[in-house]
Amino acid sequence: MSGDFKVSLYELSKLNKTKRNVLLRRSENDLEVFLEKVKPIIEDVRIKGDAALVEYAAKFDNAHFASSEIGASKIEFDDAFNKLDSGVIESLEYAADNIRRYHEEQMPGEMWMKEIRPGIVAGERYTPVDSAAIYSPRGKGSFPSVTLMGAIPAVVAGVPDPIILTPAGPDGKIDPATLVAARLSGVEQVYKAGGAVAVASAAFGTESIPKCLKIEGPGSPWLAAAKQLLSNQISSRVPAGPSDSIVFADSTVDPRLAAMDLLIESEHGTDSSVFLVTTSRDIVDGVIKELPGYWAKMSEPWATYSSTVLSGTNGGIILTDNLQQAYDFMNDYAPEHCQVLSSEPSKHLNHIRNASEILLGNWTAGTLANYLLGPNCILPTNAQAKVHSPLGVLDFMKSATIAQVSRGGFMEAAPLAHQFAKYEGFDGHANAVSDLRSQILDPHKRNEG
Repeated sequence: MSGDFKVSLYELSKLNKTKRNVLLRRSENDLEVFLEKVKPIIEDVRIKGDAALVEYAAKFDNAHFASSEIGASKIEFDDAFNKLDSGVIESLEYAADNIRRYHEEQMPGEMWMKEIRPGIVAGERYTPVDSAAIYSPRGKGSFPSVTLMGAIPAVVAGVPDPIILTPAGPDGKIDPATLVAARLSGVEQVYKAGGAVAVASAAFGTESIPKCLKIEGPGSPWLAAAKQLLSNQISSRVPAGPSDSIVFADSTVDPRLAAMDLLIESEHGTDSSVFLVTTSRDIVDGVIKELPGYWAKMSEPWATYSSTVLSGTNGGIILTDNLQQAYDFMNDYAPEHCQVLSSEPSKHLNHIRNASEILLGNWTAGTLANYLLGPNCILPTNAQAKVHSPLGVLDFMKSATIAQVSRGGFMEAAPLAHQFAKYEGFDGHANAVSDLRSQILDPHKRNEG
């Protein structure tokens, strides 16, 4: 690792409001420049279909294949299992089982009904969306973990025949671990399409790729820009940005542990945002001492990514005067990942309101959560944890409200609804809850009429 990196240290009580707010900022992708670049790609996919997929794979990924090879064949799936190391397959199987168990627990009941008042029954029914695409990125590497995290909730939710979209490698083929992860998830339709091309192909459909109602999964600014431009064609959650994380360490923690866990998210790239938050000066001094040794154990460019983040303005160490100050900062920051290092982590839990993922205790390394604990690793970034949740089965479902009113319930509620309708000036609404309805439905009143 090259460069002279000095870990950034901030004493929170000594910062004014402006400087404190600077620490809350993330590295942001400026989508404006990508929006213009993505427009012609989207139009090409819409018009040319598979031919555009082949063309852009060669242009952007240096991947060459024929239109007939866009979708993975059964032979390719089988070959992936044969090519992949048995240890990797075992890890994928373990992860898939945990992720499935977790998301099965998320499933809502198919329907609930409750008597709101005598004669008025209302409830809700959940059903899966009719179609969905899962995006599995392949930029700095391949991410079969993301394939599992995206596909399994869709399968558990009951989406019929979900598909997976992922860029081909330079050999023109799909990463074998991604194919294994897809099959373990219960998905047999995997297609070669990356970034904006993937979003457009799912939004419009091509000769090979079926049109979908939703697309989920993280990716590059090209993907995010395409999602934004095609939001009227295909639904998606808030786009994920660069990784951000807080490692909170109380005075019971060994600094070596805190230093090690700071590396997890900071090695993603120089656009990551990662802070250690602590009340202990001893932990601050210990972490600063230990970090260079850990960087020396990492290969390039990951060590440089991590050291750049932790010595820049989007990362480092935050020393607070007390626990409440630490909690307040964490809730304002609303991290994507929040590790709570402590011999008694549960005593801190209820003080943390805003975080996409909260990992409790010294054995709960962020690495475990990223890959195989079960909870989803596709998480809101950039403080979106204040209003958004991790990817889950409900992202692949929708609900419908259901209500049924008896004659008695109508007689009680109708005059009140009539008042609403008349006040808001809707005569048709008012007529539907007037005596006109009773005369039609009640034989006795109809005879009197």
